[in-house]
Amino acid sequence: MFFASDNWAGAHPRISAGLAAHASGFASAYGTSDIDRKVGERFNEIFEREVAVFFVGTGTAANTLSLAAFSRTGGVSFMHREAHMLEDECGAPEFLTGGSRLRAVDGPLGRMTPENLERAISHFEPEFVHSGRPMAVSVTQATEVGTVYSLADLEAIAAVAKKRNLPLHMDGARFANALVALDTTPAEMTWKRGVDVVSFGGTKNGCWCAEAVVLFDTSRAHEFGFLRKRAAQLFSKSRFIAAQFDAYLADDLWLETARHANAMSARLAEAIAASGKMRLAWQPQANEVFAVMPKATMKALNDRGAVFYPWNTPRSYTDPIGVDETMCRFVTSFATTAEEVDRFGDLIA
Repeated sequence: MFFASDNWAGAHPRISAGLAAHASGFASAYGTSDIDRKVGERFNEIFEREVAVFFVGTGTAANTLSLAAFSRTGGVSFMHREAHMLEDECGAPEFLTGGSRLRAVDGPLGRMTPENLERAISHFEPEFVHSGRPMAVSVTQATEVGTVYSLADLEAIAAVAKKRNLPLHMDGARFANALVALDTTPAEMTWKRGVDVVSFGGTKNGCWCAEAVVLFDTSRAHEFGFLRKRAAQLFSKSRFIAAQFDAYLADDLWLETARHANAMSARLAEAIAASGKMRLAWQPQANEVFAVMPKATMKALNDRGAVFYPWNTPRSYTDPIGVDETMCRFVTSFATTAEEVDRFGDLIA
């Protein structure tokens, strides 16, 4: 019963097979091989336009380099208060953008509102040198609390950003989970809504180690190549990231694995909602479930082999949590089985 993180899951067998198929022989290095070019074309297909794709090793690298591509001296980037870049990236965005700052924006359950974003940006007058100037906006899709921005939400956020000529970045560590939750297309969820750059994640959804930065303005590709190299993210044997994405995107495996992970979260949420030992904090939309339970229950479940984390309560969550209670996060993945979800359900019935 492993619900700690989708990072705990291994690799999908078809992705492992794809890696093995490219493990022997010779191929040109640094992103110039046939498989690299093939995957680049595949990204063009799924986004329905020409894009510039840069492979990196981690989601943190994808996020920070995405901001660095639009970096400005004295720059300030705006994102939700619980965004991964603000909470869990150890100052990497500030470091790799040369000292820019991150500004928290409030909103219910992981999603900032256009009104709050407008208010936050308005705090910084572009020509007032003392405070710095707006640089970028970032949304997390799916969010850190398992919710999803609707297409209308994204469009409204983009409208605020475009009014100030600010680029809009999407942290898509769980891009596929959000995509299948909305039952839409990559194009509709990104550039057609006003997104300029995407951190496209594969690692959480069945890959070994595969992340990418997708730029919709291909004129920025040349400069971005230098940014990636300077950040030590240019892999010599990049064909092994390409091989993962090749298998991941083939025959819509990435959508299949995301649908399964989301379905397991929905199944888990049903069990928690019916439980007499804990309560569902809110309805999940992707593959993360949050619940409130007595601390003694958490320990008892951990002792029975259920693996999950206690979690900081989101600022927007206002339901009372007792002093002897805690909020916990459960994450499902392509490797989660209905049997382990049901086994957990039996423990909390």
